[in-house]
Amino acid sequence: MPLDHPQTSVPSRRRFLAASVLAAGPAAFALPAQATASAGAYAHREAGADARIRPFSVHVPQAEIADLHRRIAATKWPSPELVADATQGVQLATMRELARHWHANHDWRQFEAKLNALPQFMTTIDGVDIHFIHVRSKHPNALPVIVTHGWPGSIVEQLKIIGPLTDPTAHGGEASDAFDVVIPSLPGHGFSGKPTTLGWDPVRIARAWIVLMERLGYTRYAAQGGDWGNAVTEQMALLAPPALAGIHTNMPATIPEEIAAALQAAAPAPAGLSADERNAYEQLAFFYQHGLAYAQEMSKRPQTLYAIDDSPIGLAAWMLDHDARSYGLISRVFAGQSEGLTRNDILDNISLYWFTNTGVSSARLYWESKLPFFAPKGVAIPVAVSAFPDEIYTAPRSWTERAYPRLAYYNRLGKGGHFAAWEQPAVFAAELRAGFRSLRGAKG
Repeated sequence: MPLDHPQTSVPSRRRFLAASVLAAGPAAFALPAQATASAGAYAHREAGADARIRPFSVHVPQAEIADLHRRIAATKWPSPELVADATQGVQLATMRELARHWHANHDWRQFEAKLNALPQFMTTIDGVDIHFIHVRSKHPNALPVIVTHGWPGSIVEQLKIIGPLTDPTAHGGEASDAFDVVIPSLPGHGFSGKPTTLGWDPVRIARAWIVLMERLGYTRYAAQGGDWGNAVTEQMALLAPPALAGIHTNMPATIPEEIAAALQAAAPAPAGLSADERNAYEQLAFFYQHGLAYAQEMSKRPQTLYAIDDSPIGLAAWMLDHDARSYGLISRVFAGQSEGLTRNDILDNISLYWFTNTGVSSARLYWESKLPFFAPKGVAIPVAVSAFPDEIYTAPRSWTERAYPRLAYYNRLGKGGHFAAWEQPAVFAAELRAGFRSLRGAKG
């Protein structure tokens, strides 16, 4: 997730990207020659820009897979932590079991086949190749939604919600709840290109997403995101393209100014808070005191992290150490417990980062962004919020109503954390259906 500490306001890819194929018919996806006044800031098209949508598939050379296994087997392990808990970081027993399963049991080819069974595409926006999954519903009048992942996530986070959203009648919903789903990879992440110039912050990504939805021919759509996905989605709402009807977030920016000031002073929770507000304050205080090391490093010195592009176990440990509740869930999974994620779910995501060599390039987004992440930003369009209990903080309804004047939906869930779509896909899909139901057929 992005850095928002209260005291801190394309090189060549690995060889497997050779499977992308050019598609005919670029004119069908071209942007209009003239944009409306509100759209002009983000829909500008460079002379001669390539607006084609190109089919994409994945094939990692077997030599890359063999190299991964060799590196895992050759890991130079540190001595064990000196405490019985995770206060010194990701524990050795968790990492040894992760390495054992990755080397002996994880099947990248199986995951690769799952990806290639989905319609994937590449298009160039503002000089960077953008990879995305695009699944249209069989149901008429489906609401298009663009869903954006965060860090250390990827498109892997959203794969389980594609079926429930595009085919709701097969997953306990109504045909009237159907979505067309667009899931892009952030620049510098996954199969998208790595920016070779500065400036790819959440605002610029939001502009690119608006262009992407225009290229796909959508004249009215919604947007969803958590973590960096929330930052990008909120920026889309602030750019206010006429086609964007509303947004949904599972990690809203809702911290009031007086709460932020108390957190900055490392003060006790202010008097007069409700039980939900006090819980959120305590969650935030814990995260600011104990959970920000990774974000501070990536926001200040991302290029220093050579080790995560050179060692698969180094990369895995760095990605696991995101927030305490997510790490707790993952460590239980590798201790043999059944949770919302499986061992292979976790390793599919880490392997995606490894094979695309995006450990450092994804970290640069922390350096690029200068936005306060948790602070409300004046979103004026309808907003739906799903508050999960094991998120970095569970946004209280009172803060959410203050942050979003046009709050269309709020629900507090009983289970789920930072990777809610990945961990609780049925609940997450139901939340999107409920959150966007009032927007269907509405005009702004």
